Amino acid sequence: MSHALLERLEISELVQSWALYRDTGDWDKLRQTVHADGLMTATWFHGTFDDFITAIQDAWRKGSSSQHFQGGTVVEVIGTKAIAQTRMAILVRGKLNDVAVDVHCIGQFFDRVEQRDGQWRIAKRNVIYDKDSITAVNPGEPLELSKERLLRFPQGYRHLAYLQSFNGGNVNPALPTSGSEASQQLRLEAQQWLRSPTP
Repeated sequence: MSHALLERLEISELVQSWALYRDTGDWDKLRQTVHADGLMTATWFHGTFDDFITAIQDAWRKGSSSQHFQGGTVVEVIGTKAIAQTRMAILVRGKLNDVAVDVHCIGQFFDRVEQRDGQWRIAKRNVIYDKDSITAVNPGEPLELSKERLLRFPQGYRHLAYLQSFNGGNVNPALPTSGSEASQQLRLEAQQWLRSPTP
């Protein structure tokens, strides 16, 4: 097996492990998938991975529940840098007033990965959102959404953002979505980073 293939497999396993450790609350192993100075950006969060873990723990104490399901990962490696793109789905259960709801959001994890001291770890994670939907957990239970609140956010994650903002989350309305200018800029900047000399 070639060295290049082994590197891509190692990075793919790293990305797959991240979701499992995050969803099961294995915080020590989750920290081992990222660099200490790594950054995470999602609908409701932007900051370091350590702060991200603290925010998840706080959300869990308030009753938040979510799971991440991942598809295949494509990895591009140049030297000690790599870009990993992974198809994924986020499933979130929450409440709108007294109605229990499920949000299903499909998108892509877009990771910048670096090898430092011989170890591949995630250095920066973004998400490109594709489409989402919201349904009542109990079929037939009336679910009324505010059109004004829904339209604050772009197609791709507006139902997820609706639920999160309804429950007090500060959601970024300008994140990358499939085919958007923001996603094109993200990809361009990542390719420039991948090909730039390592300091």
